[in-house]
Amino acid sequence: MIGFRALVVALGSVASVSAIGSPFGFARSTTGGAGGTQVTPTTTAQLVSYLSDSTTRTIILTTMFDFSNYYGTTTGTICKPWSCSPNPQWMIDSSNHWCDSYASTKTTGTYYNSGTSTSYALKVGSNKTLLGQGSSAGIKGIGLLIAGVSNVIIQNINIVDIKHCALCLGWRRYQHSGLFARLWVRIQFDTRRAKLLTVKTGIDHNYIKNVGRQFIVTGFDPATQVTISNNFFDGQATYSTGCDGHHYWVALFAGKSDTITFARNYVYYTAGRGPHTGGTSGYYQWVHITNNYFNNISGHAIDSSTGSVVLVEGNYFNSVTTPSVSGSAGNEYFITSSSHVSTCTSTMGRTCQANTLASSGSVSHANTAVLTTLESQSAVVSYVPMAASAVPAFVLANAGTGKIN
Repeated sequence: MIGFRALVVALGSVASVSAIGSPFGFARSTTGGAGGTQVTPTTTAQLVSYLSDSTTRTIILTTMFDFSNYYGTTTGTICKPWSCSPNPQWMIDSSNHWCDSYASTKTTGTYYNSGTSTSYALKVGSNKTLLGQGSSAGIKGIGLLIAGVSNVIIQNINIVDIKHCALCLGWRRYQHSGLFARLWVRIQFDTRRAKLLTVKTGIDHNYIKNVGRQFIVTGFDPATQVTISNNFFDGQATYSTGCDGHHYWVALFAGKSDTITFARNYVYYTAGRGPHTGGTSGYYQWVHITNNYFNNISGHAIDSSTGSVVLVEGNYFNSVTTPSVSGSAGNEYFITSSSHVSTCTSTMGRTCQANTLASSGSVSHANTAVLTTLESQSAVVSYVPMAASAVPAFVLANAGTGKIN
């Protein structure tokens, strides 16, 4: 059970290749570039063009494309908001002069422009599959921007060493605190303009590392029918907000009406918000967090805030200080007991699974309003979660690149 059905065709061949059979969860009807043309870019310029145009296509990456210096460099003010040591993250100053609050650490630095804003991201058009060959293909120094489009699959690629974001789905105004000068990666769903709707997106079997802030962001307009599955979020970093080598802030799901499946991912060596959901009154996010392996988390894993409706089941938390933030404003049903399982199973009409908390903190979130809200969502009801005890072995065997071909 890999979710996105495994590729049997060797990607090195010239024969037409489709990325997957069909995703599961909220993105289950996503087909990406299936039925369109197939291309294998050899230059960064070709990749930019293939991704951004309106042609239905599967784009096969056979190597690492380095965009670090694609947009040149800027010399400007940087500062250290964190006073810990060693190796706190540096931050690039923003238009609101964030660094003035840390005047004693202000200095001048030169940094790549790639990844410092959505203007310097790889824009992805509708009906695209971006598919990596083997285990080492991908993009470096820049993130992907999926903005107001539909039917996109990102699969089996490495996304590394970016200041801003790796996968950005629906980004509008969350840059008020400036951008980090080191290690910011994101996949972003961009919704900077009013009522941009991003629909049908599958993010599967990718490896993301060296991040300054969120790995994945949905922004503030709707990101619907999204599945984030079988990814390896590697939080080990030289620079971090806590100076402990743990990356802070895995994902932000904050759209006006997000529907997201977050399943079978490996969240490793992070410090918080993996994911953070909600935060805006009047918005809602329906999120199913299931069968993920959270390992060695020095802070918290899940943070459900205002407007979010989150079902957490069948996950394995190992050495997680705080599996879910207490006293949060969101609606969360975090299954920890047989009675929780029974209530969920009765409401959903299928077997639910308890989470396992191994050498981890306790959780007491069991808001049954989550179940009554999500019982009408076939993406949640039709998913059959594995027992949490099986999750570590499954995730370690399947998450990340090089596992599907």
